[in-house]
Amino acid sequence: MKLTNKVGVIVDSFGIGVREGLKKAREVGADGVQIYAVSGEMDPAGLSAQARRELKSYIDSLGLEISALCGDLGGHGFQDAAANPVKIEQSKRILDLALELGTNIVTTHIGIVPEDPNDRIYAAMQSACEELSSYAHGMNAYFAIETGPEPAARLKTFLDSLTQNGVSVNFDPANMVMVTGDDPVQGVVLLKDYIVHTHVKDGIRVREIDPKEVYGYLGYSQMTHEHIAQLAASGKAFEEVPLGEGQVKFAEYFQALQQIGYTGYLTIEREVGDQPEVDIRKAVTFIRNYQ
Repeated sequence: MKLTNKVGVIVDSFGIGVREGLKKAREVGADGVQIYAVSGEMDPAGLSAQARRELKSYIDSLGLEISALCGDLGGHGFQDAAANPVKIEQSKRILDLALELGTNIVTTHIGIVPEDPNDRIYAAMQSACEELSSYAHGMNAYFAIETGPEPAARLKTFLDSLTQNGVSVNFDPANMVMVTGDDPVQGVVLLKDYIVHTHVKDGIRVREIDPKEVYGYLGYSQMTHEHIAQLAASGKAFEEVPLGEGQVKFAEYFQALQQIGYTGYLTIEREVGDQPEVDIRKAVTFIRNYQ
């Protein structure tokens, strides 16, 4: 097996700001980057047309491209029908920014898809994703849902219920291993028609955990990245670890991606650890060894 996919890095994983993170991504040998675009210096509402042009020019000058933006708004995802109109508009503006910066992918969490398709939460998520899917499809773009909150088979059924593929998948094998105990290789096969972006991350499942304890749920608690990172670092239910040290079978996983014809980015995400740069450098080397 010889991978030809480009290698990306989530700039925010370095924890040193966007511009410094971009320079660091180049230093560690990445081809591209993913950037959070929800708040702070990357909030679309605060980025003028000139600032967008300057940022794109800076990224180009480093010889990098953007694999995707992260537009995850946290909270309950799109489970709360009353909150969805504002979140849908925010998400659309993030996609507009993505297209200006040269990528047509925005990754996000939509909340855990309920088991029961007749659940009112299911209906709220379906309605929101239908609107987002239509908007993205009209621009040949994608909102890419991250795997992990529910089994791949349930996610596929949900995606199949939408009329367009503008809402697709950002495949994260570690989330599946750590939270649902799902098999990433089988997940790739199931979701093959929807995978437009991937995260490369590794993890260990210590014990079974209710996904609601990780990702929140309407009427339960809200999802925050800080909470997920704390859980992943604690190792009480699951633990995020450097690539190759966990339960993701990368040789089989990469082979599965190859077999379905996936040609997009393998983007490194590191949400825990005291030495993110060291771990990310190792991760780049780890992936390059398959190329």
